[in-house]
Amino acid sequence: MEKDNKVYHILIIEDNIGDQILIKEYLEEHILEPKFTSASTFTAAKEFLVNSDLSFDIILLDLSLPDKSGEHLIQTMLQLAAEVPVVILTGYTDMPLSIRSLHLGISDYLLKDDLTSFSLYKSLLYNIQKKKYLLDLKKSEKRYSDLFHLSPLPMWVCDVENHHFLDVNDAAIQQYGYSHAEFMGMKFQDIENKPRESNALISNPLNGQVSGIREGRHRLKNGTIIDVETTSNELLYNAKKSLVTLVNNVTEKNIYIKAVEEQNAKLKEIAWIQSHIVRAPLARIMGIVNLLEVDENELNEEQLFLFKGLINSAHELDEIIKDISSKTAKADI
Repeated sequence: MEKDNKVYHILIIEDNIGDQILIKEYLEEHILEPKFTSASTFTAAKEFLVNSDLSFDIILLDLSLPDKSGEHLIQTMLQLAAEVPVVILTGYTDMPLSIRSLHLGISDYLLKDDLTSFSLYKSLLYNIQKKKYLLDLKKSEKRYSDLFHLSPLPMWVCDVENHHFLDVNDAAIQQYGYSHAEFMGMKFQDIENKPRESNALISNPLNGQVSGIREGRHRLKNGTIIDVETTSNELLYNAKKSLVTLVNNVTEKNIYIKAVEEQNAKLKEIAWIQSHIVRAPLARIMGIVNLLEVDENELNEEQLFLFKGLINSAHELDEIIKDISSKTAKADI
């Protein structure tokens, strides 16, 4: 049989030397080079866990030690073990205690009389991997929590079914003016100003169109109305179908766009005035000049200069107005 070549650091807390030897032999059947540390009392085990540089992958704990035993031993050992999984090995069948120990945080509860090399090795592998998975999950949840609560933009989680707020971040509390407790007693519609189906974040959760980017208007606690752009995604939050939403306040942007639109409208009005009102009398002047039948030979030098200057200036002014009107007509946001 091929043995597991991974290195495992195992702390055995057992006052019976015979049981210590048996546990080691069982594990050596499946593990190539296990690293054992043994303690026959709680005090000795505490020394290894607190005052040494040793780190362990798993702790195998007997429930009856000379200086501590039972539930009190379990509670104290779990505090000392921190993130290391603790497996109880006992010779006593105590079902209520085994259930309580699992509720307290013990990883496994094994009877010595039923123990085999394979069952012990399987428990070791399972509980080490389970603890690793739980630690990874906890880190992942912390990363999510940090991204949520430290976001500079308001964020919240809403229940898709009843639209209640399930959580909000500090930025939402600061911008909207409600406390966390007030948000938890509110629905999304309480901050939505004149909700419309096209803008409601979760107006119809059954139509499948709850995620995505939407624009709307929200009401702050002080009554101020703001324009917002919200980005939402579905997630399962505490076993509830929910939406996590990021809110971007676009009020100032919309005010700026409105001002540009108004300026754009005025610019187009100026273009129309230039192309129609200003150009009309200019066109008449040019028409009258063109109708004049002037014999250039009859004009003296000064008169001829003025006459040509008038014609050229009229044509030049006409081209300038055309150019301004053309550029202004193309101007847009």
